Amino acid sequence: MILPLRPAVAVRLSVLALLALVGLAACAPEVEAPTDRGVCWRMIAPKGAKPKFLKLTENQPDLEHCASNLEAVRIRFLSLGATVDEVDGAYQGEFIFIDKRGVFVAPSLNATPFPALVRTGDGRLAVPGAVSQP
Repeated sequence: MILPLRPAVAVRLSVLALLALVGLAACAPEVEAPTDRGVCWRMIAPKGAKPKFLKLTENQPDLEHCASNLEAVRIRFLSLGATVDEVDGAYQGEFIFIDKRGVFVAPSLNATPFPALVRTGDGRLAVPGAVSQP
Protein backbone atom coordinates (compact mmCIF):
# COMPACT_ATOMS: atom_id res chain seq x y z
CA MET A 1 0.00 0.00 0.00
CA ILE A 2 1.27 3.48 -0.90
CA LEU A 3 0.90 6.05 1.83
CA PRO A 4 0.08 9.62 0.81
CA LEU A 5 2.85 12.16 1.40
CA ARG A 6 2.33 15.09 3.67
CA PRO A 7 2.31 18.41 1.76
CA ALA A 8 5.58 19.58 3.36
CA VAL A 9 7.39 16.39 2.30
CA ALA A 10 5.96 16.60 -1.22
CA VAL A 11 7.20 20.19 -1.56
CA ARG A 12 10.69 19.21 -0.36
CA LEU A 13 10.86 16.33 -2.82
CA SER A 14 9.75 18.62 -5.66
CA VAL A 15 12.43 21.17 -4.77
CA LEU A 16 15.11 18.46 -4.63
CA ALA A 17 14.03 17.13 -8.03
CA LEU A 18 14.16 20.65 -9.50
CA LEU A 19 17.64 21.25 -8.04
CA ALA A 20 18.83 17.96 -9.51
CA LEU A 21 17.60 18.99 -12.96
CA VAL A 22 19.28 22.39 -12.69
CA GLY A 23 22.49 20.70 -11.59
CA LEU A 24 22.42 18.38 -14.60
CA ALA A 25 21.84 21.30 -16.96
CA ALA A 26 24.81 23.15 -15.46
CA CYS A 27 27.01 20.12 -16.12
CA ALA A 28 26.12 20.02 -19.82
CA PRO A 29 29.32 20.59 -21.81
CA GLU A 30 29.53 23.93 -23.58
CA VAL A 31 30.22 23.92 -27.30
CA GLU A 32 33.82 24.79 -28.03
CA ALA A 33 35.13 26.23 -31.26
CA PRO A 34 37.74 24.10 -33.06
CA THR A 35 41.30 25.17 -32.30
CA ASP A 36 43.05 23.82 -35.41
CA ARG A 37 45.77 26.26 -36.40
CA GLY A 38 44.99 28.25 -39.56
CA VAL A 39 41.68 26.49 -40.30
CA CYS A 40 38.54 28.52 -40.94
CA TRP A 41 35.31 26.74 -40.01
CA ARG A 42 31.70 27.35 -41.02
CA MET A 43 29.34 26.70 -38.11
CA ILE A 44 25.89 25.31 -38.79
CA ALA A 45 23.53 25.26 -35.80
CA PRO A 46 20.20 23.54 -36.52
CA LYS A 47 17.48 24.49 -34.05
CA GLY A 48 17.63 22.30 -30.97
CA ALA A 49 20.77 20.46 -32.15
CA LYS A 50 24.43 20.79 -31.28
CA PRO A 51 26.31 23.05 -33.73
CA LYS A 52 28.39 21.37 -36.44
CA PHE A 53 31.62 22.73 -37.85
CA LEU A 54 32.46 22.34 -41.55
CA LYS A 55 36.00 23.07 -42.76
CA LEU A 56 35.82 26.08 -45.08
CA THR A 57 39.48 26.92 -45.77
CA GLU A 58 42.96 26.07 -44.51
CA ASN A 59 46.19 28.04 -44.14
CA GLN A 60 44.46 31.24 -43.05
CA PRO A 61 46.99 33.63 -41.47
CA ASP A 62 44.50 35.37 -39.15
CA LEU A 63 40.91 35.82 -38.08
CA GLU A 64 40.30 38.63 -40.59
CA HIS A 65 41.08 36.34 -43.53
CA CYS A 66 38.74 33.70 -42.13
CA ALA A 67 36.04 36.38 -41.71
CA SER A 68 36.48 37.44 -45.34
CA ASN A 69 35.91 33.84 -46.48
CA LEU A 70 32.78 33.63 -44.32
CA GLU A 71 31.61 36.97 -45.76
CA ALA A 72 32.06 35.52 -49.25
CA VAL A 73 29.78 32.63 -48.24
CA ARG A 74 27.20 35.13 -46.95
CA ILE A 75 27.31 37.12 -50.20
CA ARG A 76 26.99 33.94 -52.29
CA PHE A 77 23.91 32.90 -50.32
CA LEU A 78 22.35 36.34 -50.80
CA SER A 79 23.12 36.32 -54.53
CA LEU A 80 21.32 32.97 -54.82
CA GLY A 81 18.21 34.48 -53.24
CA ALA A 82 18.63 33.18 -49.71
CA THR A 83 16.83 35.09 -46.98
CA VAL A 84 19.37 34.25 -44.27
CA ASP A 85 21.64 37.25 -43.80
CA GLU A 86 23.90 35.70 -41.14
CA VAL A 87 26.85 33.32 -41.36
CA ASP A 88 28.64 31.90 -38.34
CA GLY A 89 32.04 30.29 -38.08
CA ALA A 90 35.11 29.73 -35.97
CA TYR A 91 38.84 30.33 -36.13
CA GLN A 92 41.41 28.96 -33.67
CA GLY A 93 38.99 28.71 -30.74
CA GLU A 94 37.08 31.93 -31.41
CA PHE A 95 33.50 32.11 -32.65
CA ILE A 96 32.79 34.45 -35.58
CA PHE A 97 29.35 35.92 -36.30
CA ILE A 98 28.78 37.82 -39.55
CA ASP A 99 25.64 39.77 -40.40
CA LYS A 100 24.64 42.97 -42.20
CA ARG A 101 26.22 45.06 -39.40
CA GLY A 102 29.67 43.47 -39.63
CA VAL A 103 31.88 40.80 -38.06
CA PHE A 104 31.59 39.99 -34.36
CA VAL A 105 33.83 37.68 -32.33
CA ALA A 106 33.28 35.85 -29.02
CA PRO A 107 35.29 33.30 -27.02
CA SER A 108 32.15 31.18 -26.44
CA LEU A 109 28.57 30.93 -27.65
CA ASN A 110 27.33 32.34 -24.33
CA ALA A 111 29.68 35.34 -24.29
CA THR A 112 28.72 38.74 -25.64
CA PRO A 113 30.30 39.18 -29.10
CA PHE A 114 32.43 42.27 -29.69
CA PRO A 115 32.85 44.00 -33.08
CA ALA A 116 35.96 42.98 -34.99
CA LEU A 117 35.01 44.57 -38.33
CA VAL A 118 32.17 46.98 -39.10
CA ARG A 119 30.54 47.96 -42.37
CA THR A 120 31.53 51.18 -44.07
CA GLY A 121 28.97 53.34 -45.87
CA ASP A 122 29.48 51.39 -49.09
CA GLY A 123 29.18 47.96 -47.41
CA ARG A 124 32.86 47.06 -47.13
CA LEU A 125 34.32 45.76 -43.86
CA ALA A 126 36.80 47.86 -41.88
CA VAL A 127 38.35 47.92 -38.42
CA PRO A 128 36.10 49.88 -36.01
CA GLY A 129 37.16 53.53 -35.94
CA ALA A 130 39.20 53.31 -39.17
CA VAL A 131 36.61 55.24 -41.17
CA SER A 132 35.75 58.73 -39.96
CA GLN A 133 32.11 59.71 -39.76
CA PRO A 134 31.07 63.04 -41.38
